[in-house]
Amino acid sequence: MASPSHLLLIFFSVFLALLPEATPLQPSQVWTLIKIQQLLNSPPMLSHWRHSTDFCGGGGGEFTGPIGSASVLCYGDTVTQLHIAGTPGSPPLPRNFSVGALVTTLSRLPDLKVLTLSSIGLWGPLPGKLGRLASLEIVNVSGNYLYGDIPKGMSRLASLQTLVLDDNLLGGELPAWIGAAAMPSLSVLSLRNNTFRGAVPESIGTMPSLRSLVLASNNISGNLPDMSRAANLQVLDVSGNSLGPAFPKLGRKVVSVVLSRNRFGGGLPAALGSFYLLERLDVSWNRFVGPFTPALLSLPSIRYLSIAGNRFTGMLSGREPCGDNLRFVDLSLNLLMGSVPTCLRSPERKPATVVLVSTNCLDSGSDDGSQRPSPFCQNQALAVGIVPGKERKSVASQAGFVSGIVVATLAAVSVVALIVFFAVRRAAVKGSKARALATSEEESSSTGYPSKLLADARYISQTVKLGALGIPSYRSFSLVELEAATNNFENSYLLGQDSLGEMYRGQLGNGTPVAIRTLKIKRSQTTQSLNRHIETISRLRHQNLVSALGHCFEYDLDNSTVTQLYIVFEYVQNGNLRSRISQGTEGCKLTWSQRISAAIGVAKGIQFLHGGIIPGLVGNDLRITNILLDQNHVAKIGSYNIPILAEAMKSEGGAGNKFQQTDSPLYRDKTDIFDFGVILLEVVSGKTITSMYEVDILKELLAWAIADEDRVRRRSFADPAVNKGCSDESLRTIMEICQRCLAKEPAQRPSVEDVLWNLQFAAQVQDDWEVDAWSSGGGSPVSSSSRVTRPSRLNLSR
Repeated sequence: MASPSHLLLIFFSVFLALLPEATPLQPSQVWTLIKIQQLLNSPPMLSHWRHSTDFCGGGGGEFTGPIGSASVLCYGDTVTQLHIAGTPGSPPLPRNFSVGALVTTLSRLPDLKVLTLSSIGLWGPLPGKLGRLASLEIVNVSGNYLYGDIPKGMSRLASLQTLVLDDNLLGGELPAWIGAAAMPSLSVLSLRNNTFRGAVPESIGTMPSLRSLVLASNNISGNLPDMSRAANLQVLDVSGNSLGPAFPKLGRKVVSVVLSRNRFGGGLPAALGSFYLLERLDVSWNRFVGPFTPALLSLPSIRYLSIAGNRFTGMLSGREPCGDNLRFVDLSLNLLMGSVPTCLRSPERKPATVVLVSTNCLDSGSDDGSQRPSPFCQNQALAVGIVPGKERKSVASQAGFVSGIVVATLAAVSVVALIVFFAVRRAAVKGSKARALATSEEESSSTGYPSKLLADARYISQTVKLGALGIPSYRSFSLVELEAATNNFENSYLLGQDSLGEMYRGQLGNGTPVAIRTLKIKRSQTTQSLNRHIETISRLRHQNLVSALGHCFEYDLDNSTVTQLYIVFEYVQNGNLRSRISQGTEGCKLTWSQRISAAIGVAKGIQFLHGGIIPGLVGNDLRITNILLDQNHVAKIGSYNIPILAEAMKSEGGAGNKFQQTDSPLYRDKTDIFDFGVILLEVVSGKTITSMYEVDILKELLAWAIADEDRVRRRSFADPAVNKGCSDESLRTIMEICQRCLAKEPAQRPSVEDVLWNLQFAAQVQDDWEVDAWSSGGGSPVSSSSRVTRPSRLNLSR
């Protein structure tokens, strides 16, 4: 009798004999792949491709590494799948690149079903010729620089099931031909982070196969079509647009609904309480009013629920039930009263649920002291016509009576207050101008003290100020604390990751929200160098930086070496500067004064990084998406050149800022000034800037607007959202300092002190202009350029 091992050998021999032999790829298709390699400028992940490469056998067409990945899959002797992926932020391909020629070459792979060309620098309009690849089922060209609209030619892709165009520059209105007729099999449509505008076509709501619709971070407006007709829809993400006010109609198969940062209003539909498959619901930062439905907490599948930043009312009870799968709840910044349900804070929940409830009117035991008094929420509920336990009719009559008294009282008080305000404000503005010039001259003189002593003194003074602003003192954390804050670093807390580590959101035991950066430590790092880095990190505390709160070391118990470093930062929850300027919705964009204030904050942060610590930090890879805003619109630089991260990034060959110039090491500080100029360019123009090509175009328009004394040109360049609410002198000052920051030669760019002085002057002129506007009864005063004598600027350029 044969042994088991002998039988197994026989079985595998028969099995292998039945498998088809690997067939060499057609020579014409090998030539096509090599041509694609050439058209893509021979990227590193394709460096092993040769005419002799066995693309269909032995993994000859595959590559995976930190610089990207590539793979070719075949059926018989033809290519059916082509995957080429670079790293996020890869620069555009050279000017001689033609996306049309690339698609023409791809059309020579007639059996191609899956095409991935992500983050490899493609640029140009998306070609309609892509419709020639009739067999395509999956297309992913995300993370490139493609622009223009979605071409009608793609409607010929009748077999298409997945279309991913995320993170490009595509725009225009969503085409009405996208629907069941042209793409009957489409199940995934993702257009995240582009510039699409207008309404969502009704045809998208009629697609029976659609399972995932992602339109987040565009400029789409109006109400969504009836999505209940898309009976298989499971994922809907339209965050970061101008949609609303009507809540979309949805089918009961939805699993994830993300509507945050839009204009949805009214109340939540009662039907949501019966969406038993729903795992994620995010309606934060909209205009919802009315009673919150506690039944959402007890949905059987719910894991993530956020209603933050609305005006939901109602009385919560400690006895409300919760779903077993609930892991994150954010009820903050509403008008809720009562008590947080006990089930959310029960120590028996494993793992624990993260619960954010700040800025409501809940019982004092419900939070860390941020709760408002109950009368506040009751009065605010009156304003929206809803009070718990009251009839709407009686509420309306009470509201009318109360508002009459309030209006009459405020009218009398306001007259007196305005007279006093204007008198005091005029005196303060005049005095501040004189003090600003005198202070700048005094600071530029030599003090005779060592620079390190002055830096330490500034650091101590700044630490005291930060303590007064509520930022905790720097300390070391235990790993147990950080694991508790992130539920053992659960994936739902993950904010992002790169080759160096991850960034997690967490909440400390005292309720403080934090961001935790992980970094793997290489064996070459000595204890001395780590301590030096920690000393630098502990000084990174400034009101215009996302400040470091502490650190934690994880050790290898066998040899007592540090294997992992955790850096704990404050968590800034109010979005980035771009979200309130070029991608902001109407009514949510920053005013001109707020924009100047934010720019001043960024400049002060840069000034601190350059000279507030020893040695200074330069080359900080500044971008507008890394400028975060707190609840008071204070700008904070959220990513800067921490030495230990910079060293690791350099060793990994990390990509830098796509806007940065190749400057001499002697001018690294002026690289930050150039990056600040790009930020200022977006602040002034209100246009999203994503490439150096766009910077060059806007620089020319900026120079054209400044060169002419006609204020019409300056107004036409400025963001329409603010051009009627800013002083002409203030606008001109900002435009001129922006132009100097963007000078091609680093030596011609101003110092950060010069930038800061000009911004503060622009702010003072704007304040004076607004005072005149108020005192003249709301009319449009003459431009302040006709009445303000501009003091000569300090020559602080380096």
